Amino acid sequence: IVPVSSPRHEKKLQRLHNLRFNSTMADEAKAKGNAAFSSGDFTSAIRHFTEAIDLAPTNHVLFSNRSAAHASLHHYADALSDAEKTVELKPDWPKGYSRLGAAHLGLNQFQEAVAAYNKGLEIDPSNDALKSGLADAQSSASRSRAAPSAPNPFGEAFKGPEMWTKLTADPSTRGFLQQPDYVNMMQEIQRNPSNLNLFLKDQRVMQSVGVLLNINFRPPAGDEAEVPESDMGQTPRKAPEVVERKREPEPEPEPEFTEEKEKKERKEKAIKEKEMGTAAYKKRDFETAIQHYSTAMEIDDEDISYITNRAAVYLETGKYNECIEDCDKAVERGRELRSDYKMVAKAL
Repeated sequence: IVPVSSPRHEKKLQRLHNLRFNSTMADEAKAKGNAAFSSGDFTSAIRHFTEAIDLAPTNHVLFSNRSAAHASLHHYADALSDAEKTVELKPDWPKGYSRLGAAHLGLNQFQEAVAAYNKGLEIDPSNDALKSGLADAQSSASRSRAAPSAPNPFGEAFKGPEMWTKLTADPSTRGFLQQPDYVNMMQEIQRNPSNLNLFLKDQRVMQSVGVLLNINFRPPAGDEAEVPESDMGQTPRKAPEVVERKREPEPEPEPEFTEEKEKKERKEKAIKEKEMGTAAYKKRDFETAIQHYSTAMEIDDEDISYITNRAAVYLETGKYNECIEDCDKAVERGRELRSDYKMVAKAL
């Protein structure tokens, strides 16, 4: 029996005390990191998570959180390193494979991303985040195989000093040039225009693309953003004849002509398809969004907002040729219909 006052017992008590102290301090640093991450201050989040890791180096959640912060800054190599440490410490934790897949995807390592997501789904087959990540990785892999050497049609916009001149001249992007992370992203895109896909989720980059290409897109600012269009969320305008009749002081409304009624019904169906497309877009289900906007275009070819909506989805998913085709189509159709100049300008 070891006496209570023995040196060995005192050392054991001290170790326990240190462990509890470190655990408490690590929790505090983690909480600060989570708060910084939620506010979008990813650099501070990384600093706090690093402090927590120094205090609790076997806590897999801390490495997972820091991986997410690195990925948010597009530091995918660092994100990958932390994700690998996460699954090393906790190989049966599905979220670790979600981090691993996201890091591989950011590095354009599509097959590795697919493998990581599949590994996570073996552990948790119903995990929605892993399913969504796997779909994105498979889609990216398919596009890469389909056109491995296809030039980026937007590449010319990022060449030479003209890019910086345009960004400096435009008031909507001039202030971004004072932000080092933005400048780094634009330099990466300038070095290799194919890197544009890596940064499209950043609203500043999307705004810059619009400035450089003279396209008046309002880029989405996260999952809850609306598809960029001028009449999103507004009540659809009724046909002028119907509105005019309601204003006439007649005792009884005139019945609608069959042709006018059919036209109204088509517009209503098209609007419903558009609303379903917007709902899918918010969920980042881009393929479904494209299907609904395409259906709306088939039902009602007199509203170019369906075309510009689909073009915006193509832009975000990196389908640049399709985006350009839709922009051209919207301009041509808008001129034929004498559409609102604001709607036509969005496609220019």
